[in-house]
Amino acid sequence: MSENKKSSSGMGRGHGPGGPGMVMPGEKAKNFKESLKRLTQYLKPRKITLLFILLMAILSTLFSIVSPKILGKATTKLFEGIMTPGAKIDFDYITQILLILIGFYIISALFGYVQQYLMAGVAQKVVLDMRTQINSKLSRLPLKYFDSKTHGEILSRATNDVDNISTTLQQSLTQLITSIVTIVGVIIMMLTISPWLTLITIITLPLSVLVVKGVASRSQKYFKGQQKSLGDLNGHVEEMYTGHKIVKAFGREEQSMKDFDEINDKLYHSGWKAQFLSGLIMPLMSFVSNIGYVLVCVVGGIFVTNGRITIGDVQAFIQYTRQFSMPIAQTANIANVIQSTIASAERVFELLDEEEEVPELQNAKTIQYPQGAVQFEHVKFGYKEDAILIEDMNIDVSPGQTIAIVGPTGAGKTTLINLLMRFYELNDGVIKIDGVNIADMKRGDLRSKFGMVLQDTWLFNGTIRDNIAYGREGSTEEEIIKASKAAHADHFIRTLPDGYNTILNEEASNISQGQKQLLTIARAILANPSILILDEATSSVDTRTEIYIQKAMHELMQGRTSFVIAHRLSTIRDADLILVMNQGSVIEKGNHEELLKQGGFYADLYNSQFSESIEDAV
Repeated sequence: MSENKKSSSGMGRGHGPGGPGMVMPGEKAKNFKESLKRLTQYLKPRKITLLFILLMAILSTLFSIVSPKILGKATTKLFEGIMTPGAKIDFDYITQILLILIGFYIISALFGYVQQYLMAGVAQKVVLDMRTQINSKLSRLPLKYFDSKTHGEILSRATNDVDNISTTLQQSLTQLITSIVTIVGVIIMMLTISPWLTLITIITLPLSVLVVKGVASRSQKYFKGQQKSLGDLNGHVEEMYTGHKIVKAFGREEQSMKDFDEINDKLYHSGWKAQFLSGLIMPLMSFVSNIGYVLVCVVGGIFVTNGRITIGDVQAFIQYTRQFSMPIAQTANIANVIQSTIASAERVFELLDEEEEVPELQNAKTIQYPQGAVQFEHVKFGYKEDAILIEDMNIDVSPGQTIAIVGPTGAGKTTLINLLMRFYELNDGVIKIDGVNIADMKRGDLRSKFGMVLQDTWLFNGTIRDNIAYGREGSTEEEIIKASKAAHADHFIRTLPDGYNTILNEEASNISQGQKQLLTIARAILANPSILILDEATSSVDTRTEIYIQKAMHELMQGRTSFVIAHRLSTIRDADLILVMNQGSVIEKGNHEELLKQGGFYADLYNSQFSESIEDAV
């Protein structure tokens, strides 16, 4: 079952400064140099391939750069044939030139294809390594990390940020190489034609840079606003969709639409301004380029009449001028993209640098035949060093006992379970299972001793069979059905059209809450744990289903040590030991009768619930 996630707006690619394909970064890198250096470490193992890509880029660009000059020769020959009295146009020469050009363009395209093919492989291998590291890292992070971050934020780092890096490596890096090679190559070719015309073209370059910089700086704040509004809109839509029943039940559709319209309006205005300003880049750069074209044509025409250059050279030079302006704009855009990419890389590196769980011992202890005895000895714990929640807790549980944990919200009931399963490390003291310190065991081995049935059921998108079989790897069909029968789930499963092959949807909303709970109990029975953790889950089901769940839980608890987080005290009268918790400490312990006789906190809690039940019945 998927959980509610906060929407997180990833840095998307759209129409930023410079027209289509241009990107404005939503944020800049905090430490650009160090993060770039670290990102290049992922490319080091593929440096030979990258050198080959560079060679392909140089050859592809070289053939496309040489082509205008060769085409200029054909133009000159054609011009001479037309303008020279009595002369004929040498079509054989022109045809030969055209065939050479076609060959060059085909070779250039082939080199470009190989370059893109290799770069796609490098980019995907880099993100494969990165995603593998992220997945491995997430499995080693302590629970406190996930408690302190929204699901959307973690997802954004593992998906959006990695995708941003992937796209930049695959597209922008090759584009950057090609642009730089083109700029250098075009300048060399222009210098071979005319240094003076080259100077005229380069003079217009600072003007182009000023245009890009001026518009980019003004549009950046609108792009940031657009990203923020987009994130707000995504969050609002997701929230309203996942809670649409509540929205309708309380008649808040109008308010929801009003909130949507406000956010949508902000997105429209920031998006419109951002796109308008970025859209000005190309017309302004075209204007600056056209000034350069006019000057080149005028000065080039004068040079032709003076015999300093040929008409074909002027035509080639104009083509080079056009080739020169495009990579300049692309390079300016890529600088923005790289800022955005390094910011994404930093977010990924922050995740990879998070403090991990305490390393497991190499010679870890194991429990061959678990009995289910549990001891808490002078346990001290706090989520923060300066805010201790549990102080000197001592509990002794015998195998097969049922331990109920009661107390008000925030008393520390769930914390006790988290410590028992070693989701958090103790500040002091020891927790033992069958006499073995849980800190001396591997976490996976420790947790395999537990079975959990929680109030919030967790089922995944798949068949009912697969969801039950999740309890134990390699379980047979016979074992799955036996566990389902023990959990009183077999009957309702067989009434479904596809039985055990019924596909549960993402939210498992195609079965009832009680049926979900029966499936989780069947899963726990199949796991055959020595210790159970039960969170009462019958409050939101009908009476008949509650009876089934109670019977299934009773079946599950037979012969096993059970920790029951109790909400309704009437359900734990038969518990062997009741721990009454308040503000992180066990303030009372004993069985039901003993605690009532004490007349303390538990007695007050029980009597208040009992009187409420009578009032409800009346």
